[in-house]
Amino acid sequence: MNVHSPIRPNLDDDVDLFLTVRAAMPELARGLSAEDLSAQSMADCSPGKWHLAHTSWFFEAMILSQTPGYRPVDDRWQILFNSYYEALGERVARPERGLMTRPSLDEVMAYRREIDRRMVDWLGRKEADARSRYLFTLGLHHDQQHQELFLMDMLNLLSHSPLAPAAYGKEPRSGPVEPSRGGETVFAGGLVEIGHDDDDFAFDNEGPRHRVWLEPYALANDLVTNGDWIRFIDDGGYARPELWLADGWATVKAEGWTAPLYWSPGEDGWSVMGLTGRKAVDPAAPVRHVSLYEADAFARWSGRRLPTEAEWEHAVETRPDLLSNAFGEVWQWTASAYSPYPGFTPTEGTASEYNGKFMINQAVLRGSSFATPDGHARVTYRNFFYPHQRWAFAGLRLASDARNDGPRMSDDENAAFRDDLIAGLSSSPKRTSPKWFYDGAGSDLFEEITRLPEYYPTRQEAGLLRTVAPDWAPRFGAGAVLVEFGSGASEKTRIVLDAAPELSAYVPVDISPDALDAAADRIREAYPKLEVIPVVGDFLALGELPAGLGQGRKVGFFPGSTIGNLTPDEAVAFLKGARRLLGDDALFVLGVDLVKDPATLVAAYDDAQGVTAAFNRNLLVRANRELGADFDVDAFAHRAVWNAEASRMEMHLQATRHMAIHIGGRRVVFARGETVHTENSRKFTEASVRDIAAASGWRVAEFREGPAPSVALALLEA
Repeated sequence: MNVHSPIRPNLDDDVDLFLTVRAAMPELARGLSAEDLSAQSMADCSPGKWHLAHTSWFFEAMILSQTPGYRPVDDRWQILFNSYYEALGERVARPERGLMTRPSLDEVMAYRREIDRRMVDWLGRKEADARSRYLFTLGLHHDQQHQELFLMDMLNLLSHSPLAPAAYGKEPRSGPVEPSRGGETVFAGGLVEIGHDDDDFAFDNEGPRHRVWLEPYALANDLVTNGDWIRFIDDGGYARPELWLADGWATVKAEGWTAPLYWSPGEDGWSVMGLTGRKAVDPAAPVRHVSLYEADAFARWSGRRLPTEAEWEHAVETRPDLLSNAFGEVWQWTASAYSPYPGFTPTEGTASEYNGKFMINQAVLRGSSFATPDGHARVTYRNFFYPHQRWAFAGLRLASDARNDGPRMSDDENAAFRDDLIAGLSSSPKRTSPKWFYDGAGSDLFEEITRLPEYYPTRQEAGLLRTVAPDWAPRFGAGAVLVEFGSGASEKTRIVLDAAPELSAYVPVDISPDALDAAADRIREAYPKLEVIPVVGDFLALGELPAGLGQGRKVGFFPGSTIGNLTPDEAVAFLKGARRLLGDDALFVLGVDLVKDPATLVAAYDDAQGVTAAFNRNLLVRANRELGADFDVDAFAHRAVWNAEASRMEMHLQATRHMAIHIGGRRVVFARGETVHTENSRKFTEASVRDIAAASGWRVAEFREGPAPSVALALLEA
């Protein structure tokens, strides 16, 4: 269901615009019973029937009643459907709205139709002055606000039923969830401007535009997810007073909070009540229905904080491309109190009560939710709720201070490592790139791994390479250049070099200078007539080959199933880049590990001697040594897991206790049991190798599979 009504200022036909907006709430009500629409679940909510009537009353009270000689549809209903406008007389207190069984739902819908008829007539007369035009547009946005409130209140009502009834078969939303981007974005801050200042509609609380000083800050590119929140719960987040503001902790104790609103524990894990009924909690989905108190506690637990509304607006205005779900998923709590901007002036007349009088004891939320009607949200929009309230479609995005003691990016060789590691540890779930494994110590440890009895890939591939290299080497031609991507110790390279004595040059490419130099020196010593030209670089960001390599065919060499460490998209991008780099007549020798029984795979990545565990942890040792980080290396356990669905082995480092580490001026918190995903090693079939080759512009000329436990080598042609 998608019944959200757009408001677009470029629509000329006011009648069509009015009727489009007004049709949305009755459509949301269609299929709900009169009982659903008449009940009130708590003092903060209102019955659906009241929303249908109040949004009609607004047009009558604010616009139609100003016509000389106007006669209300029913004088008595002015008291029933006034919300909080003191200037318009008495009203029924909000906690008692559910007690008003009269008028009936049918009478309310008749009232709504009559107000719509009168408004269409008023619009047709085209007698509106500037103030009436503003009130008309305000009324449309007011109707849209109540469309979202209607859904909030209906969900709260239905959540009280043990039947867990669904209001809708499909969640009514204005657009799909955007995929996560990972990491965070750093903003330099400085003197910036925020607030509304153009001719398009905005609520009075959005202006005037004014200047704000921002210190350097970082904003997470993604929203906090349900999976993040489950880790917070599992780490005792709701039972640790040191994480909470005093009022927040008092509320936790008084209300018995143990999870977000509408969550329930069960034998199969957490479930959550939504507009489509009760479902299992999706760990990847952004968390909803948390209060400011909870958002603040989570931020403190994570070692970060909530952004100010000025930081949020500045970030979304300057780099909207980097932030996922800034709009259309959840309203995002900020650390800013809801207060007037400098120079704020309320709207004149009765509408002055719309925003200004609520500017105390509330907090600002930014963005919009899945239930916010299309066209209603703006970068400058300021939503507001009390800090304890949870029934809104509200979540959070984390921020942190960015140290201003030097440039974030520098020219030293550690800059890329530092920035990549910070970005990965700031994502959810935490991850790192396997390319940082291979410093000198990491390369030595990997060589030791290759000699372990459990680790079959190296010896199986070496054996297969000894068989196929003599067959394939004649295809290289005289004066060919062997380009090895990701070269470490280059032990397998010797098999190819021995089979192809007519090679003119060997170009190993590796991100680790010390490992590369050591490997290149060994090759020079063993093959004194071969020109060896090492290139320090990331094979995922290929530049150009060194000049002066001659006219011979370029042959790419990528053994060790290293391609399995890449995501499918990265693998295709790498092979495309390699084809461009090597030229149109290139060949490429690709090594892959094949799918096999899980026990063999897990043993290969979790050996009995613990060498693979030391290799995995060496990433943290390297970060401590080169980046000045303070990882407690012994507090991380090595984990090797077979992911059958993704056809890959995964390596993780799992925190054995709650801890905080520091790196590059940032504080990163680990919950006990939380993991850092350090490496994938995808396993292939012949069909999947042919697919990836075709997708990247290569053709599989030959595919050779070795004996069990099987690996394979593919010869690709450009």
